Amino acid sequence: MTRVEIRHFHLFCGLGSGAKGFNKANPRVGSMEGEFSCIGGIDIDAVAIANFESLTGCPGTVRDLMSAEQYQAFHGCPPPEGWQEATPADIQNAAGGQRPHIVFLSAPCKGFSGLLSQNLSNSAKYQALNELTLRGIWLSLEAWKDDPAELMIFENVPRIANRGRHLLDQITQLLRSYGYAVAETTHDCGEIGGLAQSRRRFLLVARHEEKVPPFLYEPPKKTLRAVGDILGAMPLPGLESAGPMHRIPSLQWKTWVRLAFVEAGKDWRSLNRLEIENGYLRDYLVVPEYRPGYMGVRQWDEPTGTIAGRSSPTNGAFSVADPRYEGQQYSQFGVLRWDETAGVVTGQRSPGQGRFSVADPRRGGQPAARSKYRVTRYDESSGSVIAASTTGEGAFAVADPRPGFVRKKGDHYLTAGHYGVVPWNSPAGAVSAAAGHDNGRWTVADPRTTDAVPNPEPGLPAPTERLVAEITSLDGTWHRPFTTLELAALQSIIEPEEYLALHGRSDSTWREQIGNAVPANAAAAIGETMGETLLLAWTGETFVLSPEKVWVQPIRVALSVDQKHLEATA
Repeated sequence: MTRVEIRHFHLFCGLGSGAKGFNKANPRVGSMEGEFSCIGGIDIDAVAIANFESLTGCPGTVRDLMSAEQYQAFHGCPPPEGWQEATPADIQNAAGGQRPHIVFLSAPCKGFSGLLSQNLSNSAKYQALNELTLRGIWLSLEAWKDDPAELMIFENVPRIANRGRHLLDQITQLLRSYGYAVAETTHDCGEIGGLAQSRRRFLLVARHEEKVPPFLYEPPKKTLRAVGDILGAMPLPGLESAGPMHRIPSLQWKTWVRLAFVEAGKDWRSLNRLEIENGYLRDYLVVPEYRPGYMGVRQWDEPTGTIAGRSSPTNGAFSVADPRYEGQQYSQFGVLRWDETAGVVTGQRSPGQGRFSVADPRRGGQPAARSKYRVTRYDESSGSVIAASTTGEGAFAVADPRPGFVRKKGDHYLTAGHYGVVPWNSPAGAVSAAAGHDNGRWTVADPRTTDAVPNPEPGLPAPTERLVAEITSLDGTWHRPFTTLELAALQSIIEPEEYLALHGRSDSTWREQIGNAVPANAAAAIGETMGETLLLAWTGETFVLSPEKVWVQPIRVALSVDQKHLEATA
């Protein structure tokens, strides 16, 4: 078996998941076997570059790739003293002076993403960020114009085909001027990499027409996996041995309750099914989970258990059904029915001293003191509307039975899956850079039990108290947010059994880098396809039988046909 080196270089490399995936690729053609070798990566984020070096074992370069005009537009101020624009020579240096066979670019996608409003996307700031795509391609082409890379791959969010159409047209023209044939397509990283998430992405593939024959096959598709397949092989969340990236976030108690009542596979809208009366759930209670015997009551004629040091009602069956009770009561704050006879009127006649209040059915003239802050029923008429019609001046509040969080088309939080819960046996959606329990389907219905949650204190927490709470939902699972480590595993940055410690100490920074990453397994599948194409080109082959489709555009025209020919015949 002859081993052949395939060198790859990454612009906007992030933490290096895509480069790690390429390194895992193992293409073979006949007696030739490709061995992928990363020769460098470049990114503006120093922490991301530190992670890149850890994941790939290859030196990375911290460099701002913006032009001076883009810097001014994005930051709102001129570049600092000593700042210099990146040049093609800087790209060559970042690659260690070597020429790559494959250049992979995953430029910032925030300006193209649907998570950003159209108005912000069109602002000067984000237009400058979007233009990095074109500048990154130009820098790469110029860096190796004398000996071009065989293949160039540009990856981004699908919405770039609409919001960045003018940039894609310029990129295509630029690539063609350097001798590349270009095709655009979309793919699901989950299907290509066999992931437990569905992740639709845009892919622009360019092959140098003089160096690569016109056959590039699409990676085979795989079945999406369930999140439980990945998470089930990982340590239980919250265990110290799993590291800080596997800790469970502390949420407000009311948030834990909301997540517990969201049905698995749905989002916050499923809370609309709950009935609320006087601010409380009508049909459900949330109670602490105690040991057997909690609040137990012994029969009068049965023996008790062992007397413990703390023999209280909440610590076991330390109460008794006493038959000697004859109904005596002191009746503090007692209220007499309208048709009931009062007891003896004593010298102590305050409500707290006995039954000295009455349930008066008469409304009379509704004196002002009685009407203050009164709430009008939804099915009754209001009083006269006066000049000072405020809640403190009469019954100018209404008991509206319509829940205020029922949304309709055009409202916030309608379709983004906020507070969504992913079933254990289903795949997740695309891991985003801001994945959180309150901005998408980033909670999982975990059927496993854990000892990582401390035992509850007597009583229930205050609504806004932050803590880690394990509430058993109606489906018998624990609805909890994905940990940062689990998001990394869903992105295939690590295998489920592996330990990961990224540089830095911020979960938000980790999650941003993880969400922006190209899934390693998807990159490996793409790399194998690219590698087989290069091995064929280097052996002089122009065609090989394959059960896979030739990589196509949306109209199913092979990459071997440049889009400029399609446009000419359209």
